[in-house]
Amino acid sequence: MDIIKDIKTISSDIKEGLKEGVEKTKTSLANVASHLPFINLAKNKENRHTIEIDLPGVEKKDIDISISGNTLTVSAERKMKKEVKKEDYYHLSSYFGKISRSFILPDNIDKDSVDAEYKNGRLYIHLDEASSKGQTRVAIK
Repeated sequence: MDIIKDIKTISSDIKEGLKEGVEKTKTSLANVASHLPFINLAKNKENRHTIEIDLPGVEKKDIDISISGNTLTVSAERKMKKEVKKEDYYHLSSYFGKISRSFILPDNIDKDSVDAEYKNGRLYIHLDEASSKGQTRVAIK
């Protein structure tokens, strides 16, 4: 009975198990991230902030932006369907799903002056610095 050899074997098995677990976690997180929209955050001149969210395939009517307290939430639903019918060929691709992202806003954001615009599959949310409390719905231009 070589206890040092057994400890080394157990240690090696634990290390391999941890490596495998880390790789599986990375893969899972990458799969989740691939379904989230790309987002850019920017601070512009004159204390104006912009959040840009890529929402390709989403119609403007299927986007909801709300602010409750200091949390801005963007929800959207993608409903894309591409169908090709030919005499000897049929192909259907569909992409359906709900998207929701929330952002904690700094206390100095004027929630009453938040505006948004949607152009070519990209949502732009503009935030100005000031002070306000309460809940606000944001209209998309």
